[in-house]
Amino acid sequence: MHEFQADVLVVGGGTGGTAAALQAARRGANTILISEFPWLGGMLTSAGVAAPDGNELLAFQTGIWGAFLRELQQRQPEGLDHGWVSFFTYDPRVGAQIFADWVAALPNLKWIHGQVPLEVLKQGDRITGVRFTEFAVRAHITLDGTELGDLLSLGEIPYRWGWELQSEFGEPSAPVAPTPLMQRYPVQVPTWVVIMQDYGTGAIAPEIATPPNYDEERFAGAWERHGVEAFLNYGRLPGNRLMINWPIRGNDYGEGVQRLIESRTAREQFLQEARWHSQGFAHFIQTQIDRRYGLAEDIFPLLPNCSGGGAYALHPYYRESRRLKGQQILREQDILPIAGGCVASLPMTVLGQGCTVADNICDAIAIGNYPNDHHYPSGDIDLKPKSMRWGGRWTGTPFTIPYRCLVPETVEGFLVCEKNISVSHIANGATRLQPVVLGIGQAAGMAAALCVEQQCQPQELGVRSLQEAMLTDTTAPAAVIPLLTLPPEHPNWLNWQRYYLEHPEEYPANGNCPVGSVQVIVRSSTEKSLTRIAGCVETPDEQNYTLLVEEPSLIGKHKVQLVTLDPEMNERMKRLSPKQPITVLGKYNQAGQWLLVNEIID
Repeated sequence: MHEFQADVLVVGGGTGGTAAALQAARRGANTILISEFPWLGGMLTSAGVAAPDGNELLAFQTGIWGAFLRELQQRQPEGLDHGWVSFFTYDPRVGAQIFADWVAALPNLKWIHGQVPLEVLKQGDRITGVRFTEFAVRAHITLDGTELGDLLSLGEIPYRWGWELQSEFGEPSAPVAPTPLMQRYPVQVPTWVVIMQDYGTGAIAPEIATPPNYDEERFAGAWERHGVEAFLNYGRLPGNRLMINWPIRGNDYGEGVQRLIESRTAREQFLQEARWHSQGFAHFIQTQIDRRYGLAEDIFPLLPNCSGGGAYALHPYYRESRRLKGQQILREQDILPIAGGCVASLPMTVLGQGCTVADNICDAIAIGNYPNDHHYPSGDIDLKPKSMRWGGRWTGTPFTIPYRCLVPETVEGFLVCEKNISVSHIANGATRLQPVVLGIGQAAGMAAALCVEQQCQPQELGVRSLQEAMLTDTTAPAAVIPLLTLPPEHPNWLNWQRYYLEHPEEYPANGNCPVGSVQVIVRSSTEKSLTRIAGCVETPDEQNYTLLVEEPSLIGKHKVQLVTLDPEMNERMKRLSPKQPITVLGKYNQAGQWLLVNEIID
């Protein structure tokens, strides 16, 4: 059997794995990336979730995540503001091409697709590589970027699967005792995304066949709470396409979800059922709403022995994985805002004797902010609130991922870089989202490359060297401290990031960096159509702005909600007075019926 040699091996071409491979290679490591599918990007592309959640605020658009957004804006002339579930909706083919182009530009990054791991190679407690069907790869550092943490199982690396009771970690939202929900759904359930096409008024789309075991009662009432129009606009994409990823009596599927980790045959059986379930939901939409809605057959590549392709994503959108037992576990209380504040406390570690850095150090390496969001077909569970009003809308409160959550307790030569980090089941509801997983992957890839440079193990790597490398990366510098008022182009961005790493005790509870007065940066939109609207402001309560439009014909509405992702615009909107006449320039989102403010003219 042929054997490749590499500095860094990344197994899995998902969101985190792709970011890890890119970052390791950009740092200079000889890197091999092995993926099952011919598209890179996982949740963002091959799983069809072309409406990412979280890290939407401008201050958090850094690293590979920020670079991905900017590249999407350049390549998708229709813009990104189509649906209401996300500020960024796009054709998944465009996203896949971005990642493929980035990989192709790196001569020290070899990508091989069409392979799944069969065996993890070990010497004692050290991972040395992975065997695939046709070859093996030996590497100094191996990263698990698979969707379900497959290397954890193959390598007999300790991991968690399922719920933890409140007695284990003291999480306020964890169950006190076992429940039927825990037994039926040991993890959050996946969704097999399907992309539908609106063929237009009066059109008859090709019929969507009924799948085996179709039961329309499973889907009855799916859009009852929101209405048909809002349901269809939820994940609206360019080209009159609709991303169907609907949790309420929709295409979430979890019957026998335990099969995902039981055997290859059991997993394939579950996947076929999940795919049929989404086909059934698409058929239900077509027959219950309008025959103008059919399948967007040309989105995903058709692959042999793959249940997806065409209009169906190449694999499900997995929300939870096997989860590493790492040096630290991220718990619900670690992601919740501190009392009286709107940010989580920074993760701190006490380093042992012999280390060259300070004993008490912040080891944050990635940022997230999404509310804690769990998916079970039987309904929601009660979770501690993790949201705030900002920029005229609700958003999640920021938190960070510690480096120790990527590192096994004892196994050497190994890191995780996907949803498989060391996290509790409850906290996974906020750490699983696409932008934060990109950040996790970027940090893991940088850590792996630094381990190669310094000839050390991940357990020995100084986290300050990792943080500094992330902050000063020449291609995609990434924030590691959440600062709501500090956009990445601010002249003192790097200084403030370093300051709070060195003085974590001074990190402000409101997340607002005291940047002082700076010249307003007017950001020119790359989108073709910005709308200029005049009117008077209504402010019924804090962080709630409605513009009474002088010329309703401009947008077909008498009122429009004003929102922003920009800290400077947020501050200006907070100073608006009731009934104040203003003119705003922004992008109107018909699906969400909001105006994303680019500029305010008093």
